Amino acid sequence: MRVVFMGTPDFAVPSLKALVEAGHDVRAVITQPDRPKGRGKKYAPPPVKEAAQSLKLPVLQPAQVKEPEFIEQLRSYSPEVIVVVAYGRILPPAILSLPEHGCVNVHASLLPKYRGAAPIHRAVINGEKVTGITTMFIDEGLDTGDMILKEKVPIFGEDTVGDLHDRLSVAGARLLVETLDMIGRGRAPRIPQTGESSYAPVLTGADELIIWDKPAQDIYNLIRGMNPWPGARTYLGEKMLKIWRAGVLDDEQTLACPGRVMGTVREGVLVGTGRGLLVITELQMQGAKRMSAADFLRGTPAPLGVILSNAPGKDGMR
Repeated sequence: MRVVFMGTPDFAVPSLKALVEAGHDVRAVITQPDRPKGRGKKYAPPPVKEAAQSLKLPVLQPAQVKEPEFIEQLRSYSPEVIVVVAYGRILPPAILSLPEHGCVNVHASLLPKYRGAAPIHRAVINGEKVTGITTMFIDEGLDTGDMILKEKVPIFGEDTVGDLHDRLSVAGARLLVETLDMIGRGRAPRIPQTGESSYAPVLTGADELIIWDKPAQDIYNLIRGMNPWPGARTYLGEKMLKIWRAGVLDDEQTLACPGRVMGTVREGVLVGTGRGLLVITELQMQGAKRMSAADFLRGTPAPLGVILSNAPGKDGMR
């Protein structure tokens, strides 16, 4: 099939490569503009652009997808289908109606659950045991179009969002190829979304904060759901402390002072929560590199009795 592909982050790269390997005629790749990245704020291309260039595919990076000039350029490629995988922009009706077979999306959840921008993060943060991939025909709503195929993907107890992201991206690529095969043969179903829906809004800075009044299991899920990006954070005195890995040592004990550093064990640093004990096993102090809690303790005395906080300068002894 003649395909125009729209995608931006790492998640979309396996899908683009799978289309090419399956023999589809990818006429053009649309991705977001290069953005400043890192401490030096040098402009860096999106992962999809790098992948497209390695495959020698034409790349377009429009600032606005609603511009008539861009839409006419899309039309000139005569796509039979437009594939959208984590592009990051809402498409106008003029694009949705352009290809013969419509626009198809690969979404990282089992719709109608977790519609929106951050379905992988939210599934881990919420302690889900299963998520998956849905391919669907895009309509003018937010991830509300008719579904084509679904595939369940388990979430294991120690999965980070990075682990789950990688498995879902591979599953999504496989399901996309199967979906286009069905569309090409005129056998793709249109299954309306029914049942309970939920929304997975984009992450904000407030989502990164550890609220120590919550149960240890909830905090553990937050830490998993923020690794490798953007990181769950708390504050040790004036300095930000990112916690990258942890474990639940006890999920029943009720403590008088959530956030208090209670002691150390072989695995790391014990912190009280609203219910149970959390053991921090990998962390990163502001201005320092990521390290195991054991390495941290070799160079820094255990801050016993200190209370971790959700704002700088608010720790103390109680």
